[in-house]
Amino acid sequence: MPQTDPPPHQESRPKAVPESAGIFHRSYLLVTLGACALVFLAAFESLAVTTIMPLVSRELDGAGLYALAFAGPLATGVIGMVAAGSWSDRKGPVAPLLAAVGMFVLGLLIAGTAGTMPVLVSGRLVQGLGGGGLTVALYVVIARVYPPVLHPKIFAAFSAAWVIPSLVGPFAAGAVAQLAGWQWVFLGVVGLVVPALLLTAPALRGLNGSTGADGDSPAAEPGSRGRPGGLAKLALAALAALAVLGLNLSAAVPVAGGVLAAAAVAVALLAVRPLMPRGTLTARRGLPSVILTRGLASAAFFGAEVYLPYLLVERYAFAPTFAGLTLTGGAIAWAAASAIQGRLGTRLEHRRAVRIGSALVLGAVVLALVTTVLAWPAAVAIAGWIFAGGGMGLMYPRLSVMTLALSTKDTEGFNSSAMSISDSLGGALALAGTGIVFAAFATAAPSASFAGVFALTAVIGIAAVAVAPRVAVVPAAVTKRA
Repeated sequence: MPQTDPPPHQESRPKAVPESAGIFHRSYLLVTLGACALVFLAAFESLAVTTIMPLVSRELDGAGLYALAFAGPLATGVIGMVAAGSWSDRKGPVAPLLAAVGMFVLGLLIAGTAGTMPVLVSGRLVQGLGGGGLTVALYVVIARVYPPVLHPKIFAAFSAAWVIPSLVGPFAAGAVAQLAGWQWVFLGVVGLVVPALLLTAPALRGLNGSTGADGDSPAAEPGSRGRPGGLAKLALAALAALAVLGLNLSAAVPVAGGVLAAAAVAVALLAVRPLMPRGTLTARRGLPSVILTRGLASAAFFGAEVYLPYLLVERYAFAPTFAGLTLTGGAIAWAAASAIQGRLGTRLEHRRAVRIGSALVLGAVVLALVTTVLAWPAAVAIAGWIFAGGGMGLMYPRLSVMTLALSTKDTEGFNSSAMSISDSLGGALALAGTGIVFAAFATAAPSASFAGVFALTAVIGIAAVAVAPRVAVVPAAVTKRA
């Protein structure tokens, strides 16, 4: 877009905001607090569920559905992301955000009142629909409300919103589960979601609609022709989600399980291909590699993280309350690294941040693998996870910034959706794969199941390191344009 073109989001932002204003300027304060509060609650819920799931699985006799309880919401989140992205591009982000929050709350209620593992997983699936839509809608709100120069800072604030949950969330979740019952870990979040949403209400006014001030849509992104329409997108997203769910259940098929697993992966990738920029699955340079790197990093990190508390409970005899503290160091490092990259701004080039971050994640996963295989002290894997969190905090905000910087107004929803789909589907496929590996080695040596999980996620981490140098180099003029 030529430098003389009007700023793409100017009509959605306050007119008199000075260029030096930060995300806590009075014009942005409420939406910053509200959006960060929603991220805070999602972070608390994520960390809390990871902490209590070994206990829930044992109480509900649901070991066979352990991986699905995590992969399921990521899979259904793809449907929510596609719906919210398409809806936001057509009508603006307000209605998708409200609908997503409603689904998120409904899922929490179902999970919190579940008496069996299948019902709990059903609640998690509904929760995933809302969580996926919430992520995309918030990204579009950011693109419409904040100038691009503030995007690194607001994404850093999102990462910082994980600090308090990481400090108190795992311990609090374990304590609540032991003292009042694990159900209250889900139900306790419900009453906090609505106040967080209300904080954003003033900034949401006037964000409906996807056209410019003159009523003309911006030029379409190159390669956008031929993309599926709204209903076709939802059908493809549903197919991808079903494929992931099928992959999780393929381990229960004694004879043809391997064939079904391979077919499920192929179907998921074919279904998701039209929902991403062309060349994403082949790591084409630029935006496609930005999207792919996001998915690979998510797969390596979350595929390993889910099993760290499980490892500590089963092999090192940690109580659930303290096993969850494994996640604290990584989450704090994530927030700290994100804050650092936000302050560095353009002094740290985007591609360098992504390369360093992906290498740190790979190193941490390899360290967890070696710890498991050689029976090193648990403190080694726990300390190593700090580096994984630091790597994610360094590259995740930059990948988000690059995605928005390379989007036009009418593709913000599509590209934000594609990034979030890659994030969730990568994690879902990794968790499904690790679930299969974990079950396959369950009858072998005591540590073989966990070693297999960390070996698989290490391979995914290697792929992330290989793709990272191919991400886009965003010109300074693009990232600074208001």
